[in-house]
Amino acid sequence: MTNQVSPRTASPIPRPGDDDPAPGGERAVVRDALGVGVAVGLSGFAFGVTSAGSGLDLWQTCALSLLVFTGASQFALVAALAGGGGPGTAAAGALFLGVRNAFYGLRLSSLLRLPRAVRPLAAQWVIDETAAVALAQRDRRSARVGFVVTGLTLYVLWNLTTLLGALGAERLGDPAAWGLDAAGPAVFLALLAPMLRSTREGATAGLAVVLAVACQPLLPAGVPVLVAALAAPAVLLVIRTREGVR
Repeated sequence: MTNQVSPRTASPIPRPGDDDPAPGGERAVVRDALGVGVAVGLSGFAFGVTSAGSGLDLWQTCALSLLVFTGASQFALVAALAGGGGPGTAAAGALFLGVRNAFYGLRLSSLLRLPRAVRPLAAQWVIDETAAVALAQRDRRSARVGFVVTGLTLYVLWNLTTLLGALGAERLGDPAAWGLDAAGPAVFLALLAPMLRSTREGATAGLAVVLAVACQPLLPAGVPVLVAALAAPAVLLVIRTREGVR
């Protein structure tokens, strides 16, 4: 999932050995977690509409939200399929966008220290939003509460609104006739915008857009997003080169 609060900028970072609740109790943590979960979870409706408009049936659309559960990857996958890309190319693009969750998992593992038996289930909820809320807490207990409340709220709402969006798209007919085919990209950009907090992030996003647009008429559907992934190492190389010159 893309998020409205960047895990990189969340502060202060909880100390892994700190289990004492932060002053003020857990009410504020629950409130913030519910706010994030509800705000982002409702955008599952846009995914349901977009997926149905891309040719996936109701069960395929719902299975993506239940099993994949990371919005950016889901939107990328259905967009590639809608553009005529093959399943392999579509899955590769979705995988590239979802790799960041593995890095969140490494950080959250040492922070939350969940029982081994529940870790496979918790891994399903390791996304932008849960990482942001958990890392914003001052102690391990609050981080666990934030992670669980955000994950549960978002998972339930995302899947429910995905179902409603897919059903609505089937009843309305062609989403393009209603302008609903633009819902997915619009939501994706709205969730991405708050993450662009620095010149480095803005430059990376801008270069990625240029690469994707330039490759769109030249490469098969789904491949431009893979090329756009080269924006991050390119920007990093330029920054390191400039720092070396200085």
